Amino acid sequence: QLQLVESGGDLVQAGGSLRVSCAASGLTFSSYAMGWFRQAPGKEREFVAAISWSGGRTYFAESVKGRFTISRVNAKNTVYLQMNTMKPEDTAVYYCAARWRDKLPGSSFDYWGQGTQVTVSS
Repeated sequence: QLQLVESGGDLVQAGGSLRVSCAASGLTFSSYAMGWFRQAPGKEREFVAAISWSGGRTYFAESVKGRFTISRVNAKNTVYLQMNTMKPEDTAVYYCAARWRDKLPGSSFDYWGQGTQVTVSS
């Protein structure tokens, strides 16, 4: 059974840092690009970051460039999102997602986790 399980969501102060993780099971992790998305209350889900299956390429939304990094450890079937210099507008439910490696960047993701809540207080 394929599962993507996010963890690490928390309440942090503005300017602080947080790392969220996504553990994958039931799939060949190294065959999938991974992404992070977020959805704030009353807003549509938006792209945050993505990493290629090998980890060699990363992509970021303009709103998080220079503040967030994405990484993966294929041996652990885990992808991470390190968030620094956080802002109240980063408050959202953060979701990880998997996309088959042969699909083009920008294509839809195939599998989704349940999300983890991140709240940034001002």
